[in-house]
Amino acid sequence: MKVAAASVVAMGAQSAGTDLFAAPVRGKRAQSEGIAVRFLGTGAADWKGRDERGEHRRLSSIIMEGHILVDFTASCLDMLEGYQPDTIFYTHSHGDHYNPAAALQAGVKKVYLSQTWYDIAKREFSAAARRQGAEMPTIVPLYVGQAVEVGDLIITPLPASHATGNTFEQALIYLIEKAGARLIYATDTGGIPAVAARLAGIDAHEKGEPITALIMEATMGTDHDDDYRMFTHTSVGGVARIVKVLEKTKRYAPPAGQPVYLTHMARTLHPTQAELDVTLPKPLAAAYDGLEVVFRAK
Repeated sequence: MKVAAASVVAMGAQSAGTDLFAAPVRGKRAQSEGIAVRFLGTGAADWKGRDERGEHRRLSSIIMEGHILVDFTASCLDMLEGYQPDTIFYTHSHGDHYNPAAALQAGVKKVYLSQTWYDIAKREFSAAARRQGAEMPTIVPLYVGQAVEVGDLIITPLPASHATGNTFEQALIYLIEKAGARLIYATDTGGIPAVAARLAGIDAHEKGEPITALIMEATMGTDHDDDYRMFTHTSVGGVARIVKVLEKTKRYAPPAGQPVYLTHMARTLHPTQAELDVTLPKPLAAAYDGLEVVFRAK
């Protein structure tokens, strides 16, 4: 796996015009120095392959440390060459994030998801495994605020502001920690809820260690702050306000030059990647499929 140097950014062909590149760090050394992330997909649910502009975003998914997925669908299967995922964490049960058949095809053996829809997922994975003749993975229920360790990562589920067709399902965002790096991966969610901020130690009352990295959904683009999806998703302006408050209160302390990465971008609410590269206000930067970053402590 090829990754870019720590704090500054990633490598990738689509980001021409963004002066954020650093020397490559490779393989196990990169993984030992920080949280290695590859964006497999960065699109919201309305992406159905390449669009009329020639843009292509797969459905939102990342792989960490070369083997731990967060969300995954068949749209990202072609992005796994050279990777061997064995574990997946789901944010919620919507079909643009959750697909048991695709997870089994990718080789997943262990599944983490909110205990609020554990029984549903267990039935659906069992059915998918029977259809594929695959081994049933281990399904592990997650409880808000209770961290789990996977390899060198400590992953804490936090509550998201997002609703699904399962009335009592609690959607999740994640705090991911390793060697002093503290990354929040937040999609799908309308902002960062108060309980999530408190558990992560970044609200006004619970003064924990600051986060050092943020990957945040921006379903709605610039000038779409009043979109009806605001209760379950975040706009570019919403992310900018969150970052401004976290910086002002010293709850966000990234390495110098490291952007806040946007993902889960709706096809109809954003311009092209090239336009985003030059128009987004710093420190925001649009992630793209194939982008690889190592998040380190400050």
